Amino acid sequence: MPDDTTLPSFPPDDAAAESKRQRRIQSIEVGMRLIDTLTDAAQPLPLKDIARLAEMPPGKAHPYLVSFMSVGLVKQHPLTGLYELGPGALKLGLAALQQLDPVTEASQEAALLATSSDLSIALAVWGQLGPTVVRLDEPRYPLHVNLRVGTVMSLFNTITGRVFAAYLPEKMVRTMLEDEHRRVVGGRSAAFDSPEIQQLLEEIRATGMGRGLSMPQPGVNTLCAPVFAADGKIALVITMIGPQGVFDASMDSPAGRQLREHADRASRRLGYSGR
Repeated sequence: MPDDTTLPSFPPDDAAAESKRQRRIQSIEVGMRLIDTLTDAAQPLPLKDIARLAEMPPGKAHPYLVSFMSVGLVKQHPLTGLYELGPGALKLGLAALQQLDPVTEASQEAALLATSSDLSIALAVWGQLGPTVVRLDEPRYPLHVNLRVGTVMSLFNTITGRVFAAYLPEKMVRTMLEDEHRRVVGGRSAAFDSPEIQQLLEEIRATGMGRGLSMPQPGVNTLCAPVFAADGKIALVITMIGPQGVFDASMDSPAGRQLREHADRASRRLGYSGR
């Protein structure tokens, strides 16, 4: 007599479940190689060049391009026959840029940088009163510095402020410097035009980073790097802070290379491709 006992059901194997969740459509991935090729080229290309750069035969690339043209991602010049990105690609790009949040994108890089460097990592944006800390990742042994989320940093008396000053429009920097000077000292300031300040700003632009030894606090080193938005304007600054005895703030030190790498990655997340 057959046993009609219902057997217990078991959850699917974890590996099989993960594979199902991540099931991919290969043709889409193949087609995106063509879109990436046109994006990187930044100019119209003939079919043979697109196929070569995407590492596929022209006969395979052509049907993909025809399909992309039908949905507006690619267009073909009626006279030259060259292919380039179409209005659909522009629409997608603009929508993606509008949805990007600089702090959210840079925060991922800041968290990774804090973990790998074991140093304090701060994100600062340009606020109404100047550079303002919006995120602070501290190491296992936090520094005793007067820095917290919401702290407004001096424009020229901090490295973070100087990095902003190096990349923001001159008129904006002058206005903020005058406001800061009136609040703290009183009267007008001519600091922006001093040869020393101009040289410091030029060095930051030349190296792409700013650094301070025992600045703004004795015994504490600072290293800063800008993060740029897709339009090439500075979006925020990533600041690395650590004790002078253990933190080598040289720009070509391991910590300096890490900071530059994560700042560049944050910029690419925001659509910047100018480096």
